[in-house]
Amino acid sequence: MRKWILFLCIGFAQTINSMAQESPILLFPKGAPGETNPLIEKADTDGGKTGGVSVLRITNVSAPTITVYPAPEENATGAAVLVCPGGGYNILAYDLEGDEICEWLNDIGITAILLKYRVPRREGLQKHEAPLQDAQRALGYVRAHADEFCIDPDRIGVMGFSAGAHLSAMLSNTPERTYPVVDMDDKVSCHPDFCLLIYPAYLDGANFQLAPELKVSSTTPPTMLIQAEDDKSYINSSLFYFYALKEAGVSACMHLYSKGGHGYGMRDTGMAVNEWPDRAEDWLRDMKIIE
Repeated sequence: MRKWILFLCIGFAQTINSMAQESPILLFPKGAPGETNPLIEKADTDGGKTGGVSVLRITNVSAPTITVYPAPEENATGAAVLVCPGGGYNILAYDLEGDEICEWLNDIGITAILLKYRVPRREGLQKHEAPLQDAQRALGYVRAHADEFCIDPDRIGVMGFSAGAHLSAMLSNTPERTYPVVDMDDKVSCHPDFCLLIYPAYLDGANFQLAPELKVSSTTPPTMLIQAEDDKSYINSSLFYFYALKEAGVSACMHLYSKGGHGYGMRDTGMAVNEWPDRAEDWLRDMKIIE
């Protein structure tokens, strides 16, 4: 059945790929929950460079979207990943931890879905509250439209960086929707089938414990973590979350590098940590997510 679906998609793949960056899908056509004063979205490249290249930073997002990057027909596996850029829940590092990641996923046969979630933090709400609604809506939408996107509804994962990794962990541990049902797309599961967390932030709480909003259980999906030991502000995020996964009996894999810092994406910073995409691909193959 999987091969038959992929065969039907071959005639459309190249056309859809060329439209990917030009056709974002509005997640809440009638307005995102609680958004009564639309913001004027801003984008700049003034926040410094990574790997010698500027980073596109987007903020003032009040109309969340997804952009689909279909896997090329010649290597499509049927798997899909929702990509969540980081930025402290205040901005989105949209190319460093978004577009560039989607291109890599396409290279290994995975359809990528880039999430533009609401930032900056909303006054009176937890930092992740509005973004979690966006992520749940996004993953449910993708699963509901799996046939259109030529993907397997049982192989849809989530991948996040820094704050986006915290969002991915929240999505992995919050199976019930946190917003009122919008339409039939919200009737399907928004629970990811696997999860990749790259230099995650905010997963640890006080007194050497996991952040209280994270309810890790046996239903948390298989997870891979990438972490550098010299990422002093956030190393405990990975260590504590890995321990929680182990205690819950969840399949977990962590690659811990001695140096690398934070916020490198897939760019060459001259550190061994830059080889993490190879290890991620190995893990995806080991987990039978891609062949």
